[in-house]
Amino acid sequence: MTWTVGLSYLVLGVYGFTLITGLPANLLAFYTFLLKVRQHPTPIDVLLLSLTISDLIFLFFLPFRMVEAANMKWTLPYFLCPLSGFIFYSIICNSVFHLTAISVERYLGVAFPIKYKLKRSPRGAFITAVMFWSVSMMHCSIVYFMQYGSYLNLTDASKRNTCYQEFSEDQLKILLPFRLELSFVFFFFPFFICCFCYIKCILILSRLSNVNAKKRHRAIGMALGTLLVFAICFMPFNISHVQGFIEGYSPEWRDHALLSSTLNACLDPFVFYFSSSALRQTFKSVLEALVRRLLRPCFHSALYCLSLNRARAEEKTQSTDDSIR
Repeated sequence: MTWTVGLSYLVLGVYGFTLITGLPANLLAFYTFLLKVRQHPTPIDVLLLSLTISDLIFLFFLPFRMVEAANMKWTLPYFLCPLSGFIFYSIICNSVFHLTAISVERYLGVAFPIKYKLKRSPRGAFITAVMFWSVSMMHCSIVYFMQYGSYLNLTDASKRNTCYQEFSEDQLKILLPFRLELSFVFFFFPFFICCFCYIKCILILSRLSNVNAKKRHRAIGMALGTLLVFAICFMPFNISHVQGFIEGYSPEWRDHALLSSTLNACLDPFVFYFSSSALRQTFKSVLEALVRRLLRPCFHSALYCLSLNRARAEEKTQSTDDSIR
């Protein structure tokens, strides 16, 4: 990435929007799912809690990238560069796995409601989440290999002012095939599973006459929300992997595609909203409290104006009566 003033503003704008919108939404989701898991956990609650924690970690490390964009070079201690990159890419891969698992859980619950209800367990969802975290982090540990590999990197780390951007030909020979493998494991195959599960869910619910319209609309909303996250956040970045492998170098637009991946942290709460009735209730309670708080000063002001006008009217009536007498 060649930094320019315009690009710096664009990156800061996207990262800032993600942080401002994603942080409160994910904190609210974390509070809701944590209470739900402690009281009466279900597999989807465990998966949603794990995904929320993933997004919060991502948002915590996002300011490091914002500092780089503001200075248009890497000025922080260099050990934070591979660490932030490792977290950045691991969370993207981890989110894809979690969203796919949620789609599978929803499909099994709709297609096999009785059998799946008897066999599902929060413990299985917890083990699955741990596996997702482990696989994602093991794959993305290549960031450290690329940054600190002694025979690949000849420049002293302390003297670099770029972060995971410049690669030699020897590095690209390893990195480009690895990115292609990542695109299939962490995007194309999961995306196919999500499409299959949600399309089947919608078809099954549309055939059931006893399913109310609200539940059907929530299922459609969750399906569209998840597929929207895949299309906006993950598809451009993974297509750049395929193009880079075919052409033998990283395409210039890859960094812009990576920029859209950050929006995942603020779009995930939409999936949470359609997936959890507890979160919908929490959002509703918080929204009502905010509305009451915002309208209270206006209400008091209206009452004050009304009482003031009434007092003036009474005073005018009294003065009129006095003049008549």
